[in-house]
Amino acid sequence: MTSLDISTLEREMPVSIGILTISDRASRGEYEDKGGPGIVAALTDLLATPWQPMSVIVPDERELIENALADLADHQGCSLILTTGGTGPALRDVTPEATEAVCKKMMPGFGELMRTASLREVPTAILSRQTAGIRGKSLIINLPGKPSAIRTCLDAVFAAVPYCIDLIGGYRLETNPAFCKAFRPKA
Repeated sequence: MTSLDISTLEREMPVSIGILTISDRASRGEYEDKGGPGIVAALTDLLATPWQPMSVIVPDERELIENALADLADHQGCSLILTTGGTGPALRDVTPEATEAVCKKMMPGFGELMRTASLREVPTAILSRQTAGIRGKSLIINLPGKPSAIRTCLDAVFAAVPYCIDLIGGYRLETNPAFCKAFRPKA
């Protein structure tokens, strides 16, 4: 197979995107996960690139969250990993700490912008501790658990996501211009 054939094949294969739901109740089957499907619904609108979800549900346990993030980045090859849940001030909310533990670089602008956008809708957005970071060729973004809040946050930051992934050497993502125009500097 030539390099041209490999490049064509890579474009035709769907890109894997990690979707990690952090919830004690959902992990035990006591509660229907709405965050993961909320992310899938948002990405279905936002992305033009063929993609497939790599969905995982874990309880609010820091070690399990760290292990799932590392597996999605290092072994599943997800250039984008979106988490839902565990970003509030409750004692068991440890998603940001787990994210920081597995990332080499933190990207605080994502959390800042997501909170700013969310504050337009609800005053309790200041209680959210969303963050983002980079592990190898993966961008990890922490999102809230509520589907409407997930969409608000992704709409706020997604224009920067494809270029960030380009810069770290991940798979190229193209957005659906009807919902989001990705920013990439002109060459």
